[in-house]
Amino acid sequence: MTGAPVARQGFAPHQRILTAAGFDAVYSRRLRAMDSFFAVNAAPNTLGFARLGLSIGKKAVGNSVSRNRVKRQVRESFRRIASQLPGLDLVVGARNGARTAHNARLQESLDGLWKEIQRRCVVS
Repeated sequence: MTGAPVARQGFAPHQRILTAAGFDAVYSRRLRAMDSFFAVNAAPNTLGFARLGLSIGKKAVGNSVSRNRVKRQVRESFRRIASQLPGLDLVVGARNGARTAHNARLQESLDGLWKEIQRRCVVS
């Protein structure tokens, strides 16, 4: 294959929020954007890059197959947009609508929520 090299868009370990303290920090000083599929909580960080935490519960989404599908969609959407986001910690929670939504609809929802978070963080 020839052509221009494509910029690497991964989801590296340093881009993940894994600890309870990390989640609590986002929840305590958050901006929230939500729709019928997801609730995105955001808080500024001092790292200079965006990090993602997932809170995809069984009560909202269902069995492990459904939860893993939704988590894959969130990670993929974040991977594509992470380089455009300012230094934010983001925690994405699933809502009941995500259980039966098609993957394309989940991606549309996340794209809109990322834009809303970006808009609100620039104004703040």
